Amino acid sequence: MAGLAGPRVYSCSNCRNHVCLHDDIISKAFQGRNGRAFLFSHSMNIIVGPKEDRQLMTGLHTVADIYCRDCRVVLGWKYERAYEETQKYKEGKFIFEKSKIVKENW
Repeated sequence: MAGLAGPRVYSCSNCRNHVCLHDDIISKAFQGRNGRAFLFSHSMNIIVGPKEDRQLMTGLHTVADIYCRDCRVVLGWKYERAYEETQKYKEGKFIFEKSKIVKENW
């Protein structure tokens, strides 16, 4: 596991693997499969699954589920492609479900 430097780290709630930095949050106003979710610009120590088209609240997107590299639990998804012009800013970004991550070193 590659550890992240700095005091504001989010970890997998299952195994405590560091997966993202608080400084990389773009928005906290997203909806995941199971409640609130955060949009991040970067992630770490994850596995990106196969791409698939999904009809989400904001339209059709190509997404790939993201898994914790250590315990393989699904943490959220990566936006690979947005079909609507107003949603293009999400491409290449990561959704982490709030219930799947915990704050470390805060």
